[in-house]
Amino acid sequence: MGHPYRIREIAQQAGLSEATVDRVLHGRPGVRSSTVAEVQQAIADLDQQRSQLRLTGRTFMVDLVMQSPTRFSTEVRRALEHELPTLRPAVIRSRFHLEEESDPSRVAATLAAVARRGSHGVLLKAPDDPVVVDAIARLADRGIPVVTMFTDVPLSRRIAYVGIDNRAAGATAAYLLTRWSPQGGTVLVTVSSSTFRGEDEREIGFRAALRQMAPERVVREVTDTDGLDAAMLEAVSAVLEDDATIDAVYSVGGGNVATSRAFERAGRRISAFITHDLDADNLALLRRQRISAVLHHDLRDDMRRACRLVMQAHGALPGAPQSLPSHVQVITPFNEPRAFAPGE
Repeated sequence: MGHPYRIREIAQQAGLSEATVDRVLHGRPGVRSSTVAEVQQAIADLDQQRSQLRLTGRTFMVDLVMQSPTRFSTEVRRALEHELPTLRPAVIRSRFHLEEESDPSRVAATLAAVARRGSHGVLLKAPDDPVVVDAIARLADRGIPVVTMFTDVPLSRRIAYVGIDNRAAGATAAYLLTRWSPQGGTVLVTVSSSTFRGEDEREIGFRAALRQMAPERVVREVTDTDGLDAAMLEAVSAVLEDDATIDAVYSVGGGNVATSRAFERAGRRISAFITHDLDADNLALLRRQRISAVLHHDLRDDMRRACRLVMQAHGALPGAPQSLPSHVQVITPFNEPRAFAPGE
């Protein structure tokens, strides 16, 4: 039971005698298991208080760098701003560098500017590209930790990844789609950019699971629209005109208002429509039952964990930074989270 505390400190915290604490720490017989648990909890409490003391008065500047449609980056920014006050006694300040189009060279230039200006950490959603890998390395050389968000850059020097297990999410989408559309035709998979590893892994997971569960189903793909509505409307309209058998959709990268509109214009029905992220567009579509389900994860929890990872990298919190997948919820029109309910 390693710890840096004096027996007197632990005894005061636990409300036990020093003799009892001494017996527990040295593993002597005649001590109840409940007393051992009290001593262990006292040490854990002292660890927590020690961390809080280290954080008191410290200010961390983090930079959120994202290439994503505004509908998603807005939700992420809102989640981060909501969580910042909960991280006290540390003070977290944030700067935002948000772009809609996927461009590795532009994000690398943004990261270079952050490196010159200085930062305590970068929360990054960017393409998995060699120029981005190099930019992350330069940040690491300057002691600026990078946490990749929602889509990973695994061969870089980032300290951890925060987000869902994208392959598992893709397989889940295939499972839902085949159950809700068992006799369906061709499946349309819409991808915002082939350079985002997270989207690539979702599609890989989806196709692998679909081959197992419905090997006869054909997949058509729309990609490199950046998830923007105008580009998605044009691309989906074109593929619907070309293929009359498409009747189900797995949206990997968004643009779902445009996808729904393209089907409506073509007079086509969607038997199952699975997508990701409960942003404003998807929430409205879900309430109107224009999409079947959203694979949702708690952005606030993601942002809180990302900030704590930055603080761990600076030694302000105990433990080494590590990647842990976010919990994914399957949201239908009938189990909308309370945080999104009207009036909440």
